Amino acid sequence: MKKICIIGSGSWGVAIECAEINKNRRTKYLPNVTIPQSIKCTTSLEEAIKESEIIFHVTPSKYTRETMKKYKQYITNQPVIICSKGFESSTLYTLSEVANDEMPNVKIGVFSGPSHAEEVSTGIPTAIVIASKYIDVLYNVQDALMDEHLRIYTSTDVKGVELGGALKNIMAFCAGIAAELQLGDNTFAALITRGLTEISRLGVAMGGNHNTFYGLSGLGDLIVTCLSEHSRNRRAGRCIGKGLSVEETREEIGMVVESFDNIEVTYKLSKKYNIEMPIVNTVYDILYNNLEPKEAVKRLMTREKKSE
Repeated sequence: MKKICIIGSGSWGVAIECAEINKNRRTKYLPNVTIPQSIKCTTSLEEAIKESEIIFHVTPSKYTRETMKKYKQYITNQPVIICSKGFESSTLYTLSEVANDEMPNVKIGVFSGPSHAEEVSTGIPTAIVIASKYIDVLYNVQDALMDEHLRIYTSTDVKGVELGGALKNIMAFCAGIAAELQLGDNTFAALITRGLTEISRLGVAMGGNHNTFYGLSGLGDLIVTCLSEHSRNRRAGRCIGKGLSVEETREEIGMVVESFDNIEVTYKLSKKYNIEMPIVNTVYDILYNNLEPKEAVKRLMTREKKSE
């Protein structure tokens, strides 16, 4: 069995509430799950890393560079697998680009796919994808984590896999708004398919493979986050649909909502690459230009005629 290190916080990161986890084997993020005795929680980055064979990075996107600066000195030859979904707002970098910038000699991979922690932790069958340009990293992650409940596919399209994971959060946010407006199945189908079109347009322009966006990190993750109440981004969209502010929504969700920052960055990226993204443009206006959600729907539906 390989020793792995998880650095971060949230549902996937167990390096939180250390005393509670180590003593009672519980975390508030997964209240119905008993944390196995084989998992040790520590606040020491050096202790967590020194005996590990694989490092999983799961901090919120905005803290990625800051956290990597703190732990890169302890890495010997372990690969770092990025599980976070988003961008660095100040540079518009993807998180693998941030990692390569901070740790140019470290082997980097990215993890993505439809994998709610609430389900994975209870053994519900799940399939996800690991992407890296290093073949040994792909196989090592498969060997470390695959079992009868978790199936892991491999890919060398790092950019495509991480962009699929980051951009789907925006569509999940929109799905939450649609749910709060009590729109129907037809609307969700339109959102998912047209949202996927926008994701693949930008993803290909940024260097991703078109086919990747129809796999687990694209369409797969898009389906689960748009349709499931486990999705914090979907829940955040519902809050905005109710009329709550961004700050009120953050307080209501109680965890980091990546879609807020992702929407702003993606809006900027669409302008940088000259990509048409009407859904992204519209939800950006909801958040930052006081566009009412109902008016946003009307605006999207009455756009100029297009071919599919």
